Amino acid sequence: MTSQAFASLHHVQLAMPAGAEDAATAFYAGVLGMQPIIKPPELAGRGGVWFRSGAVELHLGVDADFVAAQKAHPGILVDDLDGLSRLLADSGYPVTLDDAFPGFRRFYASDPFGNRLEFLQPLQ
Repeated sequence: MTSQAFASLHHVQLAMPAGAEDAATAFYAGVLGMQPIIKPPELAGRGGVWFRSGAVELHLGVDADFVAAQKAHPGILVDDLDGLSRLLADSGYPVTLDDAFPGFRRFYASDPFGNRLEFLQPLQ
């Protein structure tokens, strides 16, 4: 078998309930400051919303049988972990600190739907 080298990750897809696009936009664009991405016309009819910040893309897709991802999560590198932690807490989204990842400071938070998000900053 030949090994394949991956170039990079294009996006992470998270699920959300039907009709929750406004709540997703309020959190991902309004709180986190991500830029909304216009979905391609071929996919727009499915619902959901997409966002980008730097090289990170998150796609939120509608799941008719939605259940929040409590364990699976994207791990997102950030430049100012403390600032983001304060922003989320001040916006009503509690954070859970976790120091069990050597070489990084990190915390977990949940989006409005209960999906787990991990934010990390390398130790200096």
